[in-house]
Amino acid sequence: MINDLVSAFVLGLIGGSIPGPILTAIFTEILQSGLAKSFRIVFLGMLTETIVASICLIALSSLHLPESIFRIISLLGAIILVWLSTSIWKIKKIDTKQRVHFSTWKIVAMILANGGLWIFWITVCVPRAILLSHKVSFGAFLFLLFVEVGWLFSTAGIAFIFSRFREWLSKPHIVPVIFKIFALAFIYFATVSIYQSIVFFLRK
Repeated sequence: MINDLVSAFVLGLIGGSIPGPILTAIFTEILQSGLAKSFRIVFLGMLTETIVASICLIALSSLHLPESIFRIISLLGAIILVWLSTSIWKIKKIDTKQRVHFSTWKIVAMILANGGLWIFWITVCVPRAILLSHKVSFGAFLFLLFVEVGWLFSTAGIAFIFSRFREWLSKPHIVPVIFKIFALAFIYFATVSIYQSIVFFLRK
């Protein structure tokens, strides 16, 4: 169980650091209004993502699907992770050129309209969460909690670091190294998912 929770935390940690609409909004807000106001976006992002995760988790859990289905979904999730890792590997800079006002509804809509987020939860996180629920009571929600804690820790940490070391972190030779590490971590999780699913089906 400990390994599952560590994996959940690390998934959240990496997920929160992947460049996307939320991080772009946070970086932009830091440039426009400072670090303190950017945390409003961080917490709104976490709240909205938790709602997305809960919807995915409850919907799939209520179907009472056999474990084999979640193993198959995990294989699909592994493919998604590999695809994400190739995108992350190519990142060479952090884009902060956008200048907008981020209202509450704009932030919520931006997250809900992020198809990648839904795919990430449905194919990567939820199957792992449900498999953990087979090992321990409320394991699925415990998994979700650790992912969100990892996401919050990562996103808030990156916001703080960016506000303090923006010029240094934006250097062309620093950013690619950071995200190549994240890409390799996703490859690791994809490999683990594939291995566990293959072992499961071979034992049936």
